[in-house]
Amino acid sequence: MGVFTSGSGRRSRSLQSILGGIAVVGASALVLSGCAPAEEAPAGPAEDLTLKIGTILPQSGALAFLGPPEEAGVALAVQEVNEAGLGITVEAIYRDSGDTTTDTATVSVTDLLSQDVTAIIGAASSGVSFTVIDQIVGAGVVQFSPANTSPDFTNYDDNGLYWRNAPSDLLQGEVLGNLIAEEGAATLGLLVLNDAYGTGLAGALRATFEAAGGEVVAEELFNEGDTSFDAQVSALTAANPDAIAVITFDQAKVVVPALVGAGYPGSQLYFVDGNLADYSADFEPGLIEGAKGTLPGLDISSLGNFQDRLLEVDPDLTEFSYAAESYDAVILLALAALAAGSTEGADMAAKLQEVSGGSGGGEKCADFASCAAILADGGVIDYDGASGPITFDENGDPTEATIGIFEYQADNTFVRIN
Repeated sequence: MGVFTSGSGRRSRSLQSILGGIAVVGASALVLSGCAPAEEAPAGPAEDLTLKIGTILPQSGALAFLGPPEEAGVALAVQEVNEAGLGITVEAIYRDSGDTTTDTATVSVTDLLSQDVTAIIGAASSGVSFTVIDQIVGAGVVQFSPANTSPDFTNYDDNGLYWRNAPSDLLQGEVLGNLIAEEGAATLGLLVLNDAYGTGLAGALRATFEAAGGEVVAEELFNEGDTSFDAQVSALTAANPDAIAVITFDQAKVVVPALVGAGYPGSQLYFVDGNLADYSADFEPGLIEGAKGTLPGLDISSLGNFQDRLLEVDPDLTEFSYAAESYDAVILLALAALAAGSTEGADMAAKLQEVSGGSGGGEKCADFASCAAILADGGVIDYDGASGPITFDENGDPTEATIGIFEYQADNTFVRIN
């Protein structure tokens, strides 16, 4: 359990500063008149490229706990691309996405577009991304999310400019539904954030759980910004399901103690990527011991020194969710720009599937420097990154994904168990 592939078809498809880099002219970048070598010069841009990207990642709002690791992932990638000096320099401008209760993302996107960025990384929330996707792609700018999981993006009319390296919740819902059924639950309650993320994930979870022979006996919705969950808690506990899946963002800090306080066992709760977090400072010890949850991505402890490199960028990191995906978003954009010889949005978008290995039959490479070297020699690449094999389809969706399963300990921190 954990690794799945998908291949649907569709479309025509907090850090306030970042280390800069001095552009270094590569051997293939310039050929002086009268001094060109006899053999054909490698393909590549006539001069070093400068890629200006923006981020709309959550510095505030219901997903603010994801902001630091995501911004650290971006910052680390920018640093490493610039230090490599291999034909491209990246400049990053960091802005807040907020959540769907504010217009923070719209304000941030307007600001970033005014600064002539050609790619924007974010948002983390699917609901937030839907509020700005038309604005971004309408400007001819790439939107690349490291964390959007709503299935509704797959067939969205985005002019080929929207990409994500987080898998659709059709996959996470399948993993979670099977997990709950395999652990012996016959009945299930759902507490669901009423937005594209919450309802999409709940639908996939319900379908899988029911296909396994289970029954959803209660499904309670709430809206972003709600502060009272008494009615939902009462309805769920009255149904007395064998398990409850909590599909929320940081509302879990309120809902989970309320459920346990109403007599529901914390060990029978199931968390998702939007709320799988360290609750050691929020809950009484043992409150959710034995609870489980799912999160897309590889086990960061298996990624060599990647975590150490992130901590050098931000020593205060305690969460690492979607850091690898954010890092890979920058690397893929930089490689696509090199492959295209351009930092224009449409040009990079036209190369993203190829550099990910989704087309072109490229040579495998696993870091920016080795991939850039292959491109400088006129080759085609297949980048596998910190978040694993990405392999985009024509929709900008990853066709390979790993969904991790985690279990909460007595101190309300979680550990990977698969």
